[in-house]
Amino acid sequence: MELGLPLFPGIKFPTSRNTVLARSSPNNLSQFSSNASSSTSISVKPPTKTVPGKPEADVVVIGSGIGGLCCAGLLARYNQDVLVLESHDLPGGAAHSFEIKGYKFDSGPSLFSGFQSRGPQANPLAQVLDALGESIPCAKYDSWMVYIPEAEFLSRIGPTEFLKDLEKHASRNAVQEWKKLLEAILPLSAAAMALPPLSIRGDLGVISTAAARYAPSLLKSFVEMGPQGAFGAPKLLRPFSEIMDSLELRDPFIRNWVDLLAFLLAGVKSNGILSAEMVYMFAEWYKPGCTLEYPLNGSGAIIDALVRGIQKFGGRISLGSHVEKIIVENGKATGVKLKGGQFIRAKMAIVSNASMWDTLNLLPKDKLPKSYIDRVKTTPQCESFMHLHLGFDAEDVREDLGIHHIVVNEWERGVDADQNVVLISVPSVLSPNLAPPGKHVLHAYTPGTEPFELWEGLDRRSAEYKNLKLNDQRVMWKAVERALGSDFNRDKCEVKLVGTPLTHQRFLRRNRGTYGPAIQAGQGTFPGHSTPIPQLYCCGDSTFPGIGVPAVAASGAIVANSLVSVSQHSQLLDAIGI
Repeated sequence: MELGLPLFPGIKFPTSRNTVLARSSPNNLSQFSSNASSSTSISVKPPTKTVPGKPEADVVVIGSGIGGLCCAGLLARYNQDVLVLESHDLPGGAAHSFEIKGYKFDSGPSLFSGFQSRGPQANPLAQVLDALGESIPCAKYDSWMVYIPEAEFLSRIGPTEFLKDLEKHASRNAVQEWKKLLEAILPLSAAAMALPPLSIRGDLGVISTAAARYAPSLLKSFVEMGPQGAFGAPKLLRPFSEIMDSLELRDPFIRNWVDLLAFLLAGVKSNGILSAEMVYMFAEWYKPGCTLEYPLNGSGAIIDALVRGIQKFGGRISLGSHVEKIIVENGKATGVKLKGGQFIRAKMAIVSNASMWDTLNLLPKDKLPKSYIDRVKTTPQCESFMHLHLGFDAEDVREDLGIHHIVVNEWERGVDADQNVVLISVPSVLSPNLAPPGKHVLHAYTPGTEPFELWEGLDRRSAEYKNLKLNDQRVMWKAVERALGSDFNRDKCEVKLVGTPLTHQRFLRRNRGTYGPAIQAGQGTFPGHSTPIPQLYCCGDSTFPGIGVPAVAASGAIVANSLVSVSQHSQLLDAIGI
């Protein structure tokens, strides 16, 4: 349930006083249907068009999504001079929060787990925060509402609760197949989680920091798995559907449910997701004592923690600093040119947290091999999004309202079909400070299923655009009204914001508004982090391990680790006890 960059730049964003070092003038809001005043202020320091400090750094990071911030934070922790250049008004990418009329909205991910985990098997983002000496206060919960063709029910995570749902709303056969699936894959989680993400690097030093360091635990995990589990370990690098096929799981409910989980996790169904990703998720959600977590101050609290960590170790962030070109001299990436013409030199490396397509557009084509250009251009893309952000009175909705709701209209069309699945988050249920007293905030969206082709080339001021926007938001309103109850009245909402795929393309610097690469497991692999240009690296959802908060955090960590010595890397692992 992860999205792209901030949807509504120019609206007041909550942040700590120390977050912002520089920014440009706010973007205009003419694209959005909103009752926001055009004079809405931005809670940041006075604007400046200059990069704070000297116009150079050891490492320049382009973009401040979670992957870029994790990379920058670890580099600062490694005592590198790192500078993050962000085009928008505040850092954070998909994890931005924005504020209007006292309502604080998440613009992207809202379903989290593993923030409080520690040790070798912890969530990659938790490991980065631990390295930076930061933590995130969270509310814990264990369920979400599900609205599917068969039924409406409160689905709980954990090893046994979902079995009750299956028995009531599916069949006894579905119960038996779910048990069979858990029995087969949970032992594989030991192998999937045996190597701490923070131990990985992109060079031969990984033999020391990962393979040799964790050989005993790897061996132990294989012994504990037994012969069946050990022989099944290679399946972790294959599509998850192959594991299901090998177990002869044919129950329609089970196949549909697993497709839904896979799609929420990575934007592809079970036949396109790596088994390792699914096994990791199952270990997080279906083991004894597991919980989901929501940051008490919204998803922006994640960004605040990463920014604090960067600044704590001397790193810099420059906002409103739009990178126009990556400069290549003598065959190497040596710096970047900003939109205003300023040159920022990178003495050691440049790391792009932009998508592969947007990174390609920053590079001189005559410096790149044709094979690289062709690979980027032919990589399939996930679709885009429709978004609905609402602020409303809590008295107008059901008293037992939960934080998360998933609506599937038709299984037959597939969970990846347009206008078929809607995700809803009401985080003020767990964190009341995100809304004025007695109010709620809500974010509904179609999860990477809105075809960009419908919107491509439309004038945002045209009647055609406005009519399409009105038509395609209806499925979200219908889902919201279903989740909130019959007393909810859309006309009484104090805040209404609608975003389209053109929102992503225009404001978010996302090629065609895409969720990310639609790379099918077994048919292709996510690219590594190096590029054909020496000293240029990439992190984020266009690189290994792929889409999702844990994945992009891991990608940023891998790049940071690769840019320092094995000795420094090992010392960090020792310092945080993994």
